[in-house]
Amino acid sequence: MSSNTVPGISSLQSSSMHDNKPNVLKVMKILLALVFAGWIFIWIIVPTSTYRYTWSPKLYADTNSTYFGRQGTNILIFAFPVMFIAVLGCIFLHLSKRNGHTGNRSSKFSSQMAAWKRPVLVRGPLGVVSGIELAFCLMFLALLVWCFWTYLSVSFSRLKIHGSEKLWQAKLDSVGLRFGLIGNLCLAFLFFPVTRGSSLLPLIGLTSDSCIKYHIWLGHIVMTLFGAHAICYIIYWASTNQIDEMIKWSKTDVANVPGELALLAGLVLWATTFPRIRRKMFELFYYTHHLYIAFLFFFMLHVGIGFFCLVLPGVYLFMVDRYLRFLQSRTKVHLVSARLLPSEGIELNFSKSPGFSYNPLSTIFINVPSVSSLQWHPFTITSSSNLEPERLSVVIKKEGSWTQKLYRALSSHTNVDGLDVSVEGPYSPITMNFMRYESLVMVSGGSGITPFISIIREFIHQSNTLNTETPNLVLICAFKNSMDLTMLDLLLPVSGNVSDLSRLNLRIEVYVTREKEAPINDAQTMIRTICFKPNPSQMPISPVLGANSWLCLAAIVSSSFIAFLILIGILQRFYIYPIDKNTGKIYSLSSRTVLNLLFMCLSIVVASTIPFLINKRRNMKDAKQIKSLDLPTPMTSPSSWYHCSDREMESLPQESLVKATKVHYGSRPNLKKILLEIKDENVGVMTSGPTGMRHEVAAISSSGLASNLHYESISFSW
Repeated sequence: MSSNTVPGISSLQSSSMHDNKPNVLKVMKILLALVFAGWIFIWIIVPTSTYRYTWSPKLYADTNSTYFGRQGTNILIFAFPVMFIAVLGCIFLHLSKRNGHTGNRSSKFSSQMAAWKRPVLVRGPLGVVSGIELAFCLMFLALLVWCFWTYLSVSFSRLKIHGSEKLWQAKLDSVGLRFGLIGNLCLAFLFFPVTRGSSLLPLIGLTSDSCIKYHIWLGHIVMTLFGAHAICYIIYWASTNQIDEMIKWSKTDVANVPGELALLAGLVLWATTFPRIRRKMFELFYYTHHLYIAFLFFFMLHVGIGFFCLVLPGVYLFMVDRYLRFLQSRTKVHLVSARLLPSEGIELNFSKSPGFSYNPLSTIFINVPSVSSLQWHPFTITSSSNLEPERLSVVIKKEGSWTQKLYRALSSHTNVDGLDVSVEGPYSPITMNFMRYESLVMVSGGSGITPFISIIREFIHQSNTLNTETPNLVLICAFKNSMDLTMLDLLLPVSGNVSDLSRLNLRIEVYVTREKEAPINDAQTMIRTICFKPNPSQMPISPVLGANSWLCLAAIVSSSFIAFLILIGILQRFYIYPIDKNTGKIYSLSSRTVLNLLFMCLSIVVASTIPFLINKRRNMKDAKQIKSLDLPTPMTSPSSWYHCSDREMESLPQESLVKATKVHYGSRPNLKKILLEIKDENVGVMTSGPTGMRHEVAAISSSGLASNLHYESISFSW
């Protein structure tokens, strides 16, 4: 056959393949939704008598084998569906990314969906909650109430009184057990919100940052239910003269001592999570939070590996994510420069692999061993991977003890040789919803401006490089004093990759609340920059799993889980089963659990380490090429001065920024007036800053006074 191809047929085939991609994604989405609905249905049906006395015996009889035993049933119906969703979800996200499914202005959203996304609750224990979030919360609470009531109804209808036991004691025993079962249900969901690299949250348009509040409240519910579970059994044992049960460690059934140790670890952890303690003694909160390891270990010993499989998916995916974060954190990254603001803010500029892209509003976790070897803090990335292909920037406000130590370390002239820094991330939102609006209003207070810097830089790239139309941008900033105005300097990247801001329809309204007029002395607005010498041991920030990270993650999760199943199958068939069969005794449940845990860790470590090392070797080659280049010296604004450069910046970007900015002294923004005056049909509203400001903006957007306002929540604190 001839190697020549007909152009028309080739283009037709390419077009057909492109058109089929959305159809494939739709089919995958439907399949994922059906599997998830089936998994939830299992949780709904488990408390019923139909499942307990009809379905369950048949399931255990059909799936009980010499390779997995009764444990295999729980893996099949509770663990496998979520693992399937996680793997297929990674493939879905990979295809979506390649197909360019990000938010854009041409997207048309139905009025019903817009109504569901409006804030419904503004001031409450969960902060700003949209209609769809509230619906999911109510459905989850309904599931808890349904399960608890059904468990009790089924149990009380077949209640058996043993020996001299009284009726109320038998009921207390049953209630205590059901508290534990409902706590187990909550525990099954607890780790999903804090698994940063999982595909589960992005599939429904969420990020780990935005779901922290649900992790917190799930944690409160879990510890309340497990605490009630323990209290019921302590009272029951005391009233029936069985208090010695507290020191029993059964080898073939539920072990009480590990349960008590798990509860003790959980209570200590729980006590430090309340806001007053968490904010005033962050280090105590951070260190004690690692007691979750002890809690999970002893909980596993308490219930046994078979029952633990009900909550296995969330824990397993978290373990994969946590180990990948550990691998990434072992690499020291190259800190190129730091800008020190008069307001005692810091901009850190890191070297980044040019091919590594991320979306605006991404977050990254930073550790500086010279400041604290254990503390990790999240920050919003202010740079745009498109505008600055070789730089990644974050802005840090000097507030707590950690940031104060970092500021002093950077202010010292002895640190120009470099500073060791480790990172985890970045963690990027899958979609860019802010691009779909005709107008975008960004309201910030103080350092809350940092999430919007990345958005503005992204629009700078689109208006100049891609020559595309951008929304009307309104940035409303509230600062306490005029020194904070230097935060606006950060809207321009340090690399100087800005050609023209005049093509960006940007309006900046700045309110300085504690000063009535502009300062006379411009020396207060000086910005100092320190450039660091490159260190051969430091690497540019790069993706932990390479360019095709979602596909790689799918391979890690699937291969490690399959390896885990093979290992426990071999363990059961060739070691545990012969002991049970030949001796007539049941193999120790705790020993079986520990062996399962070891195989689980081994599978995750091997499956994750191999692709990480392959990608790291590739990154080292790219890093050598980057270091061989003569990187440009950072440029400065007229109001800034530097240790490392006397070059003057081109005036056009700075002049455009000044023309777009209007400063109001001695007043606060009338947010209601500003928002209601915008008459475009599709207006996005985003806010970042103090709690009161966020609640006020959310209340205005949801008040019904302006149907064109669409609130976009971006903050994980409330």
